[in-house]
Amino acid sequence: MAHPIEMLMQTTMENLKQMIDVNTIVGDAVQSSSGAVIIPVSKVSFGFVAGGGDIKQDNNKMNKTDENTPLFAGGTGAGISVMPIAFLVVTQDQIRLLNVSANSNIERIIDIIPNIIEDIKEIIQRR
Repeated sequence: MAHPIEMLMQTTMENLKQMIDVNTIVGDAVQSSSGAVIIPVSKVSFGFVAGGGDIKQDNNKMNKTDENTPLFAGGTGAGISVMPIAFLVVTQDQIRLLNVSANSNIERIIDIIPNIIEDIKEIIQRR
């Protein structure tokens, strides 16, 4: 017979499996009115804890159990954090990753530098 803590851990892990799947990290695609497909990307963190112990039986108690059956006290817990970090935007002619983080301004500047360089080249060629 399995120890009660094993059953607690198994039940908790099965519930975690049901809550977390690939769609939690890479969300379902949504199509915008302009035809772009937007796919959310999230960071998922989770924690799990389990604990317990056998309790020594007190022979003076009124509500005795079978002396061969150990008494057990225990519990488990879990927590999940889901934080969106980016959106993948797919159009007919390009694919862009839009970051949600605080550092995304620097990344946006880096993304638009090639466009700025092309604009400068066009201005110089016109002159």
